[in-house]
Amino acid sequence: MNYKRLETFVWVATLGSFRKVAERLFTTQPAISNRIAALESELGCRLFERDQGQGGVRLTSKGKELLPYAEKIIFMSEKLMQRADADHANAGLLRLGVSETIVHSWLPQFMSQLSEEMPNIDIELTVDVTSNLRSSLLEHTIDLAFLMGPLVEPEVENIDLCSFPIHWVASPKLSLPERLLALHELTAWPIITYAKNTKPFAQIDRRFRSTDQVPTRFFSSSSLAASVRMTVDGVGISALPDAVIERYLERGELVRLNVEWEPGELFFTASYTTTRPSYIVEYACKSALDIARKYERDYVER
Repeated sequence: MNYKRLETFVWVATLGSFRKVAERLFTTQPAISNRIAALESELGCRLFERDQGQGGVRLTSKGKELLPYAEKIIFMSEKLMQRADADHANAGLLRLGVSETIVHSWLPQFMSQLSEEMPNIDIELTVDVTSNLRSSLLEHTIDLAFLMGPLVEPEVENIDLCSFPIHWVASPKLSLPERLLALHELTAWPIITYAKNTKPFAQIDRRFRSTDQVPTRFFSSSSLAASVRMTVDGVGISALPDAVIERYLERGELVRLNVEWEPGELFFTASYTTTRPSYIVEYACKSALDIARKYERDYVER
């Protein structure tokens, strides 16, 4: 049985569109159509029917019955190739989406280790906020995401990676007192936060509103680097992860504030859809977990 035909079957079932699959597999729509037609002829049954409402295709009842078997064949074929030739079989593309907090912590170590262990894969890296990474994952434009999780969709698998405490920090230029600060005392300056469509922003915004002490200004940013830069320059006060601010604290560019309330930890997961099993994704998750755990241990020991 032809591997490419089975692979095409799985991707059409996942994306519901010959056009999208052609783009994903770097081929043409007629080629996709021919592969499906050939597989249907070989199996002696219809796998897809037109979805008039969505303008794409959907699985027939027989297609739904056969899909899990095709997925297992693809997954086991990848594992077979990997075991047979570890030096050459681990080839392919990993489309990886990452939250910026991970970029500033252990992503370089992960990329280095994965490159060493799987030298024949290409990595297409996207750095974005969790809400956008979630959309990309569900739309199958990325294969794996390291994000603030877990995601709740039934087709998504989540693997706990790590957590980061976050603390209020400011530039020493602001000359804030070392004593315990009430939350409302922070409102004399802009509050620099994560982007509005993130969990940290929602948590901070909700807390300020619950005390009727809404800051005069929120400076929200999707760029963690920009938030750090603004805080170092004394533009405002921010709550940032330990992993990001450590070097700035050591250099005296930021000081940690003693505040009556701090936001909760940021929890990160490796998340991927189970509709398209992949040995590369499975291996990348294991590697990420190994690196993240090591990073946490090293951080605690410092």
